[in-house]
Amino acid sequence: MSPVLAGLLQLLALIGALALAYVPLGNYMAKVYSSKKHLRAEKWIYRAIGANPDAEMTWPAYLRGVLAFSAVSVLFLYLLQRLQGVLPGSLGFSSVNPAQSFNTAVSFVTNTNWQSYYGEQTMGHVVQTAGLAVQNFVSAAVGIAVAVALVRGFARSRTGELGNFWSDLVRGTVRILVPAAALAAVVLVACGAVQNFSGIHEVGQFMGGSQQWNGGAVASQEAIKELGTNGGGYFNANSAHPFENPTPFTNLLEIFLILVIPFSLTRTFGVMVGSVKQGYAILATMFTIWVGFVALMMWTEFAHHGAALQAAGGATEGKETRFGVGASSIFAVSTTLTSTGAVDSFHSSFTGLGGGITMLGMMLGEIAPGGTGSGLYGMLIMAVIAVFIAGLMVGRTPEYLGKKIGGREMKLAACYILITPALVLVFTAASMALPTPPHSMLNSGAHGFSEVLYAFTSASNNNGSAFAGLNANTDWFNTMTGLAMLLGRFLPMVFVLALAGSLAEQTPVPVTAGTLRTEKPLFTGLLVGAILIITGLTYFPALALGPLAEGLAS
Repeated sequence: MSPVLAGLLQLLALIGALALAYVPLGNYMAKVYSSKKHLRAEKWIYRAIGANPDAEMTWPAYLRGVLAFSAVSVLFLYLLQRLQGVLPGSLGFSSVNPAQSFNTAVSFVTNTNWQSYYGEQTMGHVVQTAGLAVQNFVSAAVGIAVAVALVRGFARSRTGELGNFWSDLVRGTVRILVPAAALAAVVLVACGAVQNFSGIHEVGQFMGGSQQWNGGAVASQEAIKELGTNGGGYFNANSAHPFENPTPFTNLLEIFLILVIPFSLTRTFGVMVGSVKQGYAILATMFTIWVGFVALMMWTEFAHHGAALQAAGGATEGKETRFGVGASSIFAVSTTLTSTGAVDSFHSSFTGLGGGITMLGMMLGEIAPGGTGSGLYGMLIMAVIAVFIAGLMVGRTPEYLGKKIGGREMKLAACYILITPALVLVFTAASMALPTPPHSMLNSGAHGFSEVLYAFTSASNNNGSAFAGLNANTDWFNTMTGLAMLLGRFLPMVFVLALAGSLAEQTPVPVTAGTLRTEKPLFTGLLVGAILIITGLTYFPALALGPLAEGLAS
C-alpha cells in the first residue's frame, strides 16, 4: 500500500468515527448542561467548596468564578512544584526553579500545556498526577463552561443570567471528562501504553552508557491530555514516545480524542438554541477548514520537490516513522487547529510550507474545531462578525439567532479577535529586537524567526506545541510565554462572557424575509471566507518573514 493511500484511509476512518460519535455525544452534553438534577458526588463537591449550584450568575459573577478558580489553581500548582523535593514519589527530582514553576503552573491552568522541560527528568509522580493531570481535567471543563455560557446568551432572552459556573465546572468534569478519559485510558493500556508508579530503572547499555526510564500514570494522563485538548506529554517526546502512543491504532485513537468533543459541541450548541441546523452550519465551517488544512498539509509533505524526498515517498524528516507521513500530517493539523499542542512528529522538521500550515492553524484562533469549549466560543464570535459583514453588504441590521448585533456586541467581538494577534506580534517583535532572546534559536534566518513566532503563537493561543528548535527554558521565555498564556486565555474570556450577558438581556427579533439564513451553505461560505481573510490580513507579514520565505526559497 502506498503511503498516500494509507494516509487517506486513516483520514476516512477518523471521519467515520467522529460522525458516529457526533449525535450521541452532542446530545448528551446538551442534557448535562441543561439538567436541573445533581449527582450525589457533585453534591459532595459543592459542599466541600461552599458553592450553591442552583444560584444563577450574571456575566461578571460568572467571570469572577472563572478567574478565582484559575488563580487558586495556579498558586496550588506553583507551590506543588516548588515543594517537589520534599514530597513523596518525587523520584529523587529536586524542586522546580521559580521561573519554570510559574510557566508550568500557568501553562496547565490555561489549558496550554507548554513544556519548557523534560517531563521524565523533571516531574515526579505527585506533581504529574495530583498537579498536572488534575489541571488537564478542570482547565478543559472551564473552557466548556465558558462556551456553554455563551450558548445560553443566545438561547435566553430578557435576563442577564448565564447559569452557574461551579455547576458547569463540576458537571463537565464529573459527567463528561472523567468517564470518557477513564474509558480511553483502559483502551490505551490494553494497546500497550504504560500505567504504573515505578521508579527510575536502567533498560540497557548503549554506546558505553546506560539508558534509564521511569514509569508513571501515563495512559490516564495521555487520555485526558488528548480528550481535553491539553497536550502536555509525560515524556519529552510526547505522543512520539512508544510509552504514550504505542501503535498506529492508538495514534488514530488519540487524534479522535482530540477532535471528538470540539466537533460534538456544535451539536450541543444546536440543541441548546433549539435549532440543530444552526449547529450543522457551524460544524460544516469547522469541518471545511480542518479537511482543507489536512489536504494541504498532505500535499506539502508528500509532493515536496527534491529527489531525496520523492525517493522516500514524502518529506520523512521529523515524522513518526511508525505511523507514516500521512498520519503525522493529520496529527499535526488536528493538534494545531485545536488547542491541544500534543505532537507525534516535530513541526520544526516539516517542510517550510508545512510548518507554516501548523502556525496558520493556530493563528486562525484554533476554531476548526478548536479546543474543548474555546473552539466553539471562538467560532461563534466569528459568526457574529460574519453576520455583521453581511448586514453591511445588504444594508440591514445584522442579526444572529434572533439577537441584534449592535455596536456593543461588535466592540466586544472586535476586542476578542484583536487581543491574541497583538500578543503574538508584540512578544515576537520584542524577542527578536532584544539582544539575548535570539540566542535561544537553534537556526538563523527565516527558520529561526519561525521558531520564535511559533512559540508565541502557540503560547498566546493556548496551544502548547513547540517548533522543537527553540531553547525556551530561559528566564525570558519562561516569563514572557507565561504572560502570553495568561493574557491569551483570560482576556478573551472577559469579552466572551460580556457578549453572552449582552445577548441574554435582549428580546428576540422575529425572523423576516430579509433575515440572513445562518443555517444555509451560503452563510457557511461567508464564515469560512471571513475567518481566512481576517487571519490573513493580520498575520501575513509575519508569515512572509518566516515559513513563506523558507518554503519559497527551498
